[in-house]
Amino acid sequence: MALIRQGFWFVLIGGLQVLADWAMFVALTALGLAVAPANIAARASGATLGFWLNGRITFAQAGQQRLGGRRFGRYLLAWIVFTVLSTWLIAAVASHFSLRYAWLAKPVVEGLIALLSFATARCWIYR
Repeated sequence: MALIRQGFWFVLIGGLQVLADWAMFVALTALGLAVAPANIAARASGATLGFWLNGRITFAQAGQQRLGGRRFGRYLLAWIVFTVLSTWLIAAVASHFSLRYAWLAKPVVEGLIALLSFATARCWIYR
């Protein structure tokens, strides 16, 4: 039952994160910022909110939040790895196709990364 509850909240919170991330990415690149730094800045914008909400709601146990320095360190390490992957994929789309295709690809890329992120969060970050 915990897996279903966690999955539900992770999808809901992740959806908010992807929306904020995508909107910031589009805005920054439309203003002329290069794809890679725009993607990193956009992902960072949702990361803090995601860590806090997932620690307080998604992976909380018996009403106790699952935050703290050790978990944040693991979250940060995972975020860096996933951000490198995301940035590489989005930059490749922009380079091979166009910025507009990168805008369309961003939510798809982030959605796929979210699957890896859920497993990482459940098994390592918030344990």
